[in-house]
Amino acid sequence: MLVAASVCPCPPLLVPEVAAGAAPELDAARAACSDALGVLAAARPDLLLVVGTAEPGGRGPFPQGTPGTFRGFGVDVDVRLGTATGAAPERRLPASLAVGAWLLERTGWADAPVEGLGVADTLEPERCAETGRELAGRAGRVALLVMGDASACRTLKAPGYLDERAAPFDAEAARALGAADVAALRALDPALARELKAAGRAPWQILAGAAHDTRLTGTLLYEDAPYGVGYLVATWS
Repeated sequence: MLVAASVCPCPPLLVPEVAAGAAPELDAARAACSDALGVLAAARPDLLLVVGTAEPGGRGPFPQGTPGTFRGFGVDVDVRLGTATGAAPERRLPASLAVGAWLLERTGWADAPVEGLGVADTLEPERCAETGRELAGRAGRVALLVMGDASACRTLKAPGYLDERAAPFDAEAARALGAADVAALRALDPALARELKAAGRAPWQILAGAAHDTRLTGTLLYEDAPYGVGYLVATWS
């Protein structure tokens, strides 16, 4: 059963070494993410699952102890998903889960076992709902760390250029996440989300599936669009 969830953005720029001179611009987002992880710890979960989008090679489950790295971004920073187990994972974490692992390390997570799941950003809403229900049934008390950005089309200099549909899409996503509005999350249009480069759509809809038949309440901790990309932090408990 899902007992808590935190939604965080997943840009590698959250890692100060990657952000370099831009690091201070995301301090508020980092602080909100730390607060969000505190909500997960307070829920005393039996299992924490980190969910984020990934390219084909990074999809599927990742066991505790899986390593990740930001060396591809030019910095000597490595992370691990939870504590090492002694096993030798076959794959490295995709970027979204590596950012999640970094957040967990930064806050000293030691409250429950941790596993990861990489999914396609094109995952159909129905399959998202099924995946969420499957994750919620993994343990008696399950918590989710949901990694995903909103649109990348908020300004002329944004990665996806300016799209007038981006701000309303992000506003509705922020409202739904802040209100723990499962129905509204399920209603997000996957085609529009893809056009707006909103990688968080599938993870958010997985969260909606996991929260089916729960009475969790939501709080929006952060909402901004630095660099023209929508970043949202929310908690459900």
